[in-house]
Amino acid sequence: MPDVSRVAVVGAGVIGASWSAQFLAAGLDVIATDPAEGAEDRLRSDVASHWPLMERFGLKPGASLDRLSFTTDLGEAVANVDLVQENGPERLDFKQDLFSQMDAQAQSNTILASSSSGFGPTAISENCAVAPSRVIVAHPFNPPHLIPLVEVVGGDRTDTKTVDRAMDFYAAIGKQPIRVQMELPGHIANRLQAALWREAYSLVERGAVSVNDLDKAISAGPGLRWSVLGPFANQHLSGGRDGLAHVLEHLGPPMVGWWQTLQEPEWTESLKSTLVTGMDEELDGIDQAGMMADRDRLLEQLLSAKAAAQHLPENKPS
Repeated sequence: MPDVSRVAVVGAGVIGASWSAQFLAAGLDVIATDPAEGAEDRLRSDVASHWPLMERFGLKPGASLDRLSFTTDLGEAVANVDLVQENGPERLDFKQDLFSQMDAQAQSNTILASSSSGFGPTAISENCAVAPSRVIVAHPFNPPHLIPLVEVVGGDRTDTKTVDRAMDFYAAIGKQPIRVQMELPGHIANRLQAALWREAYSLVERGAVSVNDLDKAISAGPGLRWSVLGPFANQHLSGGRDGLAHVLEHLGPPMVGWWQTLQEPEWTESLKSTLVTGMDEELDGIDQAGMMADRDRLLEQLLSAKAAAQHLPENKPS
């Protein structure tokens, strides 16, 4: 494990519990902190519920639920750890204050990582006076103990060695980190999702398709391929012998024409109502807890199958 054996999880809600399970399964010591009443009991219950999945994925030597500890004292949590994974509310002022406190209380070489889904490390570390060079964003996808992606982002004051250490660490615990080369609102994957949602909302708003059929258009179509290969690799395979070069040459111009017809929806109460009503209709008669369980079970099966595949880019030795 690259120079990380003890991790602090700051914020023990849904994301924090998921991260805790991942870190424990990697054989690390985890100390969690959260000021909310009943936070420790909820955390331990959530981590225990994740543990069977972690066992099926494979535990690292020394992995144990007994290596999870809890404190309500932030300073105690971050004082003697190698990495902090912060999962607090998505409010910039809150994160700036929290990171200022952690910066003052953690060892100077402790990586301070935020799970922020949209803020960058430069803004988050604005009030850090001791060692802002060790502040990064390490944004997971929910649930972190199941979805491999981690977006690692450095800021204007982040030392590149910190980013290197973080990339090595997340890879070592079984994640698939990507290095985001510049700070952007929403990082990479959330921006891609936002682009799709913008056109999806617009198509529903214009009456081109129902919410239910829009979901089918992805889940029964390109979403199946996207879960195996990324958009560029999928384009390459559709290009035959000449691959991506053929696609860009022959299908690129029509696609540029489609870009010109994409529209921005008006963010109105009417649109929101249409989306919610459509969602209610799509899920009428569906056990939503069962749907989530089915989703996670299928994701587990897919991840296991992908790990066994021999010719996927993500399985290529680095």
